[in-house]
Amino acid sequence: QFLEDMIGAAVHVLRQQNALSGWTLENTRDCDSGVRAVAAQLMSQMKADGLPSPDAPESSHFSRAAIEDWLYKAPIVSALLRVVVTLGFSVLRQNVEQQKDVASLVPRCRRARAPAFTSLLDLPAVMFLNFHLPSDMQHKWRLLFSTRLHGESFSQLCGHLVDQGPSLLVVRDAGGFIFGGFASHNWEVKPRFQGDSTCFLFTVSPRLEVFTYTGYNDHYMYLNHGQQTMPNGLGMGGQHDFFGLWIDSNFGKGHSKAKPRCTTYNSPQLSASEEFTIDAMEVWGLGDLTEELQ
Repeated sequence: QFLEDMIGAAVHVLRQQNALSGWTLENTRDCDSGVRAVAAQLMSQMKADGLPSPDAPESSHFSRAAIEDWLYKAPIVSALLRVVVTLGFSVLRQNVEQQKDVASLVPRCRRARAPAFTSLLDLPAVMFLNFHLPSDMQHKWRLLFSTRLHGESFSQLCGHLVDQGPSLLVVRDAGGFIFGGFASHNWEVKPRFQGDSTCFLFTVSPRLEVFTYTGYNDHYMYLNHGQQTMPNGLGMGGQHDFFGLWIDSNFGKGHSKAKPRCTTYNSPQLSASEEFTIDAMEVWGLGDLTEELQ
């Protein structure tokens, strides 16, 4: 309950202080469900560290040392708490650390010519995912592609994705599951894997979680189109025909064949079923374009 109240308070304070950087509650998913999802994810980290289960009775005791250890391992909790205290109570509002906290949680939202656009993400999910990005990519998200704005076309996706630098892909399947991946490098159409170990996969709904590099292989990201001898589509993690996340060039279809786990990211099946139908998709460019891509 404390975590839910703190996350909700952080969103409220940032909104009241006009610090949401272009994001609005009207242009994102339901915030209440996002608050619950982020709180549940943060509590699950306590369980993963061998501490009492978050489902344990209310009388369960967490020692001060255990909570301090958890705070060190879940730094987003400290960042959210500092935002609530410094902005909410007007304490040290010009403090450098406070400004860093806001910048790491809330990227500037740029969605040119799309004022009525509604994201598949909720604000707590945006804050959670942004906190997991490399620091040089946290300050700005640029809307590159949305099926609602650009249609359901793989060529349109490629046209808006290629040569746009690092990006965040978000998919909602026909089962209502929301998931995606962070691509650390510029996408190029070529029949081989790209990227590096900072790439990751994630789920937003029904559970919020980030899945990072395992060290097993270097199959971070893949984009190919118009070839007969190699798979045509966009993939992240796993291997050909068994990707952790795959969007087929026959747009609208995809798969997440990760049972029991994706070899590259240790992610489970992200979608409601292994073979899924895309209900909606959006892609955000992250940070500023480098000079060679401008």
